[in-house]
Amino acid sequence: MTRELNQEAARVRKPMPYEQRGITSSRLAFGCMKLSGGPKALPISEETILQTERAIDAALEAGITMFDHADAYAKGQAEAVFGEALRRRPQLREQITIQTKCGYRVEEGKAKQYDFSSPHIVAAVDRSLKRLGVERLDVLLLHRPDPLMEPEDIAEAFDQLRIAGKVAHFGVSNVGAEQMRFLQRYLPVPLVVNQLDLSLGKLDWLDSGILMNRTIAKTVRFPEGTLEYCRAENIQLQAWGSLAQGRFSGRVMENVTEAERQTTELVGRMASEKETTPESIILGWLMKHPARIQPVTGTLNPERILACADAARQAELMTRDEWYALYQSSRGEVIP
Repeated sequence: MTRELNQEAARVRKPMPYEQRGITSSRLAFGCMKLSGGPKALPISEETILQTERAIDAALEAGITMFDHADAYAKGQAEAVFGEALRRRPQLREQITIQTKCGYRVEEGKAKQYDFSSPHIVAAVDRSLKRLGVERLDVLLLHRPDPLMEPEDIAEAFDQLRIAGKVAHFGVSNVGAEQMRFLQRYLPVPLVVNQLDLSLGKLDWLDSGILMNRTIAKTVRFPEGTLEYCRAENIQLQAWGSLAQGRFSGRVMENVTEAERQTTELVGRMASEKETTPESIILGWLMKHPARIQPVTGTLNPERILACADAARQAELMTRDEWYALYQSSRGEVIP
């Protein structure tokens, strides 16, 4: 059924900002954070390579051709094991879009920090290219804001990488509208993506809008105008944590709230009625938003990856009533 759903999903779609820039037509992205053991940073072995290949194959079958990395994932091992999979199957490089991030530094004996200095950005890209075994990154993101960043320094790094042919496009991650606007004034190239924590389980990106001019708005922590700025500037919004860590699609969790229990039941009923998967309902809800959000999935389970294949179709089919029902259920209280 998954293959049939995916074929139907491919027919029900609209252009998105990424496509307008000629980058990718993939409505979903595959998050590579858990490759090679994730935080455990396992050494590359035959098993980690095979696990990576199985995940890649499932992603491709689900219509996912964009792969999201970061040099911090598994302390670089996630990029390295992915690179080994590419070396075994070099034809894959022309079929996929590779995105990675840099600027997040964790070194033994030093405070955790972010580093957007030109030398660090350039050196980080060279290391990522070597681990991945490729000559160019399709997209490079700055991984969380650096309080000490100098925009002119970032501009110098971007210009150097672009001219050298090492990076085609640039973006940011976890950055608000004003920070993006500030950066863009100095950059020689347009920012094409902003990756944020957005999901049915994390709603401040929506609540910040509907709670405007209300006292409760003081408790919402999401930069005002970020979605609108990205939409106006044709910047692709990506959503990390898009499946809400599985809390609405079958993951057994402790201390489940009543809102989470009811939302899980609602997602399950909708999936059953529409003959699809809970994962596709959850991602479809996110993709229904007019910002044309691109969810980044993080599971390595091939079955769960394939369960996401119908998300684009469900986004198109989802009614306004259904979308708001899911939103209100997850909020746990009536929308004001």
